[in-house]
Amino acid sequence: MEQKIIALPRLDNLTPTMESTALKLMEEAGELAQAIGKLRGLSGEQVHVDSAAVRTAITRELLDVAQTAVSLMFVLEEQYGVDIQQALEEHIAKLRAKGYIK
Repeated sequence: MEQKIIALPRLDNLTPTMESTALKLMEEAGELAQAIGKLRGLSGEQVHVDSAAVRTAITRELLDVAQTAVSLMFVLEEQYGVDIQQALEEHIAKLRAKGYIK
């Protein structure tokens, strides 16, 4: 199974809740979608964009989404006692059962 492994930090000086972090995740996902729309010309604008700059923006927005998702994992662990490692193992088992990975 090929993996992409990244380690993202717990952010300091924040007091996130599950709700605030979920809203931030949706905001970041929207910004990612907007960047992809610009690359694909789906924004409705008649603007020529530099493809390399847009790919850079997509990458940055994707990492913002990932960081916010990791922040939500910290919230679930710290405030709700969720075992993220166990949940990850169950998630991978589900992907195997569905045939998405071998």
